[in-house]
Amino acid sequence: MFDFLFKRATETSAIPSSPAAVPAQDAAASATAGRRDEQAQRAAALNGDEAAAVTLILESEFASVRQAAAEHVHTPAALEQVMLAVRNSDRRVAKLMQGRLDAIRYQLAEHQKAQACLDLAQRLLQDEKLTPNQVAELDRQWQIVSEVPALAEAYASARAALAARLETQVNLQRKIIDAMAAVRKLPQAGVPAAQALSALDGYAAELSVYQEAPEHNALPRHLLSDYAQALEQTRAALAKPVKAVAAEPVALPAVVAAPAATAADAPADAASTAPASPVEAAPAKAPKLPKPAPKETDKKFLETLDALEAALELGQLHIAAEHDKWLREHKTRLSHAQTEHLNHVRAELKRLGDWARWGGNVSREELVKAVEELPAQKLAMSELAKKVGSMRDRWKQLDAVSGHAPKSLWERFDNACTNAYAPAAAHFKQLADERHANAAKAQALIEETQALAASVANGADLKNVAAAGQRLRQMWGRLGTIDRKEKRKLDQTFDKVLANMLAPLSEQRKVEAAKREELIAEAEALDPTDRHTLDKVRRLQERWQEHAKALPLDRKIEQALWQRFRAACDAIFAQRKESAHAADHERKAHLHAREAVCKELEEASFSGEDKAQLAAIAKALKDAAGAWHATGVVPRAAEARISQRYHNAVGKVQAQAEAIKRRAGAAQANALRDKLRLCQALENAIANEGEAIDAAAWQAQWAALPSLGNDYERALAGRFNAAVAAIDGNRAACAQELERNRGKLLDEVLRLEIVAGVDSGAEFARERLKMQVEVLQSSLKSGQKPQSASAAYLQLCALPALADARTASRIEQLFRRIGVVERA
Repeated sequence: MFDFLFKRATETSAIPSSPAAVPAQDAAASATAGRRDEQAQRAAALNGDEAAAVTLILESEFASVRQAAAEHVHTPAALEQVMLAVRNSDRRVAKLMQGRLDAIRYQLAEHQKAQACLDLAQRLLQDEKLTPNQVAELDRQWQIVSEVPALAEAYASARAALAARLETQVNLQRKIIDAMAAVRKLPQAGVPAAQALSALDGYAAELSVYQEAPEHNALPRHLLSDYAQALEQTRAALAKPVKAVAAEPVALPAVVAAPAATAADAPADAASTAPASPVEAAPAKAPKLPKPAPKETDKKFLETLDALEAALELGQLHIAAEHDKWLREHKTRLSHAQTEHLNHVRAELKRLGDWARWGGNVSREELVKAVEELPAQKLAMSELAKKVGSMRDRWKQLDAVSGHAPKSLWERFDNACTNAYAPAAAHFKQLADERHANAAKAQALIEETQALAASVANGADLKNVAAAGQRLRQMWGRLGTIDRKEKRKLDQTFDKVLANMLAPLSEQRKVEAAKREELIAEAEALDPTDRHTLDKVRRLQERWQEHAKALPLDRKIEQALWQRFRAACDAIFAQRKESAHAADHERKAHLHAREAVCKELEEASFSGEDKAQLAAIAKALKDAAGAWHATGVVPRAAEARISQRYHNAVGKVQAQAEAIKRRAGAAQANALRDKLRLCQALENAIANEGEAIDAAAWQAQWAALPSLGNDYERALAGRFNAAVAAIDGNRAACAQELERNRGKLLDEVLRLEIVAGVDSGAEFARERLKMQVEVLQSSLKSGQKPQSASAAYLQLCALPALADARTASRIEQLFRRIGVVERA
């Protein structure tokens, strides 16, 4: 929150308090928008280029551009690189990268599980002693694996081969059992001995076929030996003289389901769908004897005997054993037929019990093997404990169904379970120790909280109390696992003690919250158009920071109040920004108007006489100046540029006027020189008495020269007219006057040279020095400002006097010098 306050304070200083401060911000915003557009175009043109997308994400400062470029990043290396780079700066992109990495890792893990199932299936195909329990376990593992199309076909092929092997095993086992039942049936079949022996030889020949069958290793251990024994017993029975026996149909052997002989963790559905285990087959039960009449025996005893027989038919050996136990405990007098019937039933129970014990031992062997393989599977501790528990439960079930196991096998199983469970036991003991340690830490935190509560009652700093409360809550949340009952009690005690400690803090926080409300009200009441609003906002922000530093409120309350205060400040900034945009629009309009003025001056052209051109130039400059000053301020970024452009345009037009003036001045200077020379030539002609003078010719030359139009024109015209008048008048008097003025002319020339700072030559050095003294004395006596060089030159031009070539040269030199000085 404090970072935002400093940022907002910077933004308030960046918002201009006058229109002249806006252009820099506008230029920065324009540059930012340009970069955003350029990077957005790059993101749109990626077209799956992952390397370019990674580079753009790492370079871009715009979240939208990074989000668009992130759609093209898919490989784990690139995802890792981007996630590490933007983990703390762009949570959206980092979350997207993490999600894709998790998906890739999940797919890899599922692929590994599927590959493990496929490898197990391949190993089972190579195993000579394949059992349905192993296939059921394989099916269970495959069911928890997500679909992996790359391995599904190979697994389906291997699973079909396993099913074919199991089907072959079942068919072979059923064929042997049926053959063995037929062999045992031969002595009572009532056929001639020779025919019975011939059939027996056929069954004996099949024994070698069974022993060489591909799946003979998967048969029950004693099935082939029982078959061979049945052959021998039947052959011996057929070799004895045949006794007359009542022809009585004998029931074919029935297949009795042995107790569950599956692996400890095989699922019920897998076991139900798998082909019948070879150990599930059992010899046929003994033929029933005629039941005695219920009147001769105890009814309950006979009912129990019937229940025993029914249980045997259903293969429920544990129920049959309970019935037999009851019968042994409740002996009664039976007839000879009933006794024989009971003995046959008990013999069948013993035979089936032997088969059940054999099947149970096989299942126990597989159970022991499964337990011994548990340490190599590197299971999680909870799963390992669950596995071991399920194995022991299955052992108990086998005890109930197939009787108790041999002691050596039980000890082997118990040792295997103990060894497999040892890591879990150590783990759970460690967890228990950690829970006790965490409880001790919790009690220590409660005692520390009680001590702090006592210090608060003595007047501790509430800011430190708030920090301590937050610290204690965080430490309590990080305590770790504690026993549930003890944790509930400790939580209640800690909450009570902490509430007691924070009671004074809560009261003071209510006061501070009211002060925050006052600051919010002041911010909402500010006028955005007031020129002092920004200063007031800064002061409010500073006061908010002071209150926040003095005593922080509860995080949720502080955040809610801060959001309201920030919204009020943002509203002011938004309105001022809108006003600044309007002012900026107006300044841009002023800029366009001034650019039009500059363009008009730059494209201006003038024609006609010099005087008309000068008048047009003067009007154009006046109009341009009026239009320029009629516009308001322009953006600061363009102010210097447009001012320089205006001055350059005005200078260009003024240069045209100056050029026209220089041309006019040069013409005037040439006319002045020519008219002065004409006056001097006419006066020299008047002084030469023998020369005839044509007044009309001289006047024609004068008229051919352009008019000066100033004081020089009047002075030279008077001098020329006086000389022309003397041609037809008193020429001699005029010549004498011209001669008399020769000395005065030389003095005036010398005086002008002194004033103008022109060298008079070595021959006039003495006279120049004397004249300088006189000029200085004259100026000191009169106290007046000396006459200007142009005024003295005007008098010189108006003075009629004879001048030799040297004097005329000095006069022209003075004219050039005085002309330069006047222009400067």
